[in-house]
Amino acid sequence: MPASFGGGVLCLIDRNGSFPSACSAVPLVPNKLLHTGPLDAFDKTKAGIYQIDIPEWDYPGMPHPLGRLVERPDDQGRVWVTTPHIKQLERLYRDGHLAAPVTIHDSWTGKANESLFKPFYTAAREARSELVQAGGEPYKSYKTRLSIALRLLWPKRQEQRSPFWRPDWRMSMVAEASVRHWTVAFKAVQEGHTLIALRNVDAAIFWTPPGTYRIGTGFGEVKAKFIPRGEFIPEGDD
Repeated sequence: MPASFGGGVLCLIDRNGSFPSACSAVPLVPNKLLHTGPLDAFDKTKAGIYQIDIPEWDYPGMPHPLGRLVERPDDQGRVWVTTPHIKQLERLYRDGHLAAPVTIHDSWTGKANESLFKPFYTAAREARSELVQAGGEPYKSYKTRLSIALRLLWPKRQEQRSPFWRPDWRMSMVAEASVRHWTVAFKAVQEGHTLIALRNVDAAIFWTPPGTYRIGTGFGEVKAKFIPRGEFIPEGDD
């Protein structure tokens, strides 16, 4: 840490079960995506993937709402995003934080369903509440199997087979978790807290403990740790 930051401690926020928690209300298309091309405006009854321009973002002390997606634009400066990020950008525009509405240059969409993975979320939450207290190998096995189940929607290796191959579902879950994580951090920054780093979907570093998080062991709640400022070396923020 730079010497100008001084001594003391930083507050590390660690979210519990970001991905399964996002499954509680992530907008997905149960059936086949249809090519719907350029759109004049986002249709709230639809979900899918959208090609958009990267919005300008200059809010002090807060990283771009699209995170690392902004680092991988195509030759025209555009990126593909899923419905959670589109809805997030729409809210930011309505609240006056973006200068212009989202421009959708291309899209693949279908009728939105926000409860498709609700049974999975409910089962995962109940299992966590039972196993988190026991800890040890049962809890480690639970976390591993949970991760595998969600990864099967879009396996990293081509040779991995899955009857549920839906990259758009996987991308949407990651986006929903990222949006929730970013939104709570943004509220803390708006209240005057200094954000030092924001990791993908589950960790944030603040100068002082913000009150915008719920402390606990359940999904959507966080663990708060305090670390000496001299021992923390920031990596690239998401």
